[in-house]
Amino acid sequence: MHIPDGFIDPQTSAIFGVAAAAGVAVSIRGAREQLETKTAPLAGLTAVFIFAVQMLNFPVAAGTSGHLLGSALAVVLVGPHAAVLSLSVVLIIQAFLFADGGLSALGLNIFNISIIGVWFSYGAFLLVRSLLPKTKSSVVVASGVAAFLSVPVAATGFVLQYWLGGTATFSVSAVFTAMFSTHVLIGIGEAIITVLTVSSVLSSRADLVFGWEGKSTLELRTVPA
Repeated sequence: MHIPDGFIDPQTSAIFGVAAAAGVAVSIRGAREQLETKTAPLAGLTAVFIFAVQMLNFPVAAGTSGHLLGSALAVVLVGPHAAVLSLSVVLIIQAFLFADGGLSALGLNIFNISIIGVWFSYGAFLLVRSLLPKTKSSVVVASGVAAFLSVPVAATGFVLQYWLGGTATFSVSAVFTAMFSTHVLIGIGEAIITVLTVSSVLSSRADLVFGWEGKSTLELRTVPA
């Protein structure tokens, strides 16, 4: 999923770089209103967790491998705006320190994973959750479905970018077939990791989970003398 330098032409890279920057700017403003004092640290922990898990690749097919994108996981735990920021920070660190994704393609990668992946995940999560009872199990199921679908959708964003400015000689249809089929398989791993993580956090600190509407609240009551 991480696009290297030179795979997309400079003009297309610049266009999506501007779009990614605009999306991050909107989320910076949104995160100020979305995050609370007690939930802000979870955004940092989510970014660290996704960074660590993205470094672990698992085999998929034909010699290819995949890793967690984390879009749906971040959305469910900390909300869409904070998710955009968390994933963007992860992608920036990976590009500068580990050469995982080209620097000229940083805007492309942020757009696909942090913008498309996050906001599609958010919409899919809300839709599935609305169809289910308002229970913790429903949150887990909705997060899994959103995670599974978000991976091929984010990969389709790359196909669009390749269609607009790809420098390789492969046909767009061949790229779409390869990317979509491979990332459907990666989506299965994404869903499993997301479900396990969301379940774990819900069982221990459900009050911190953005996607759980049944958050517990502390009430101060005056006890009669």
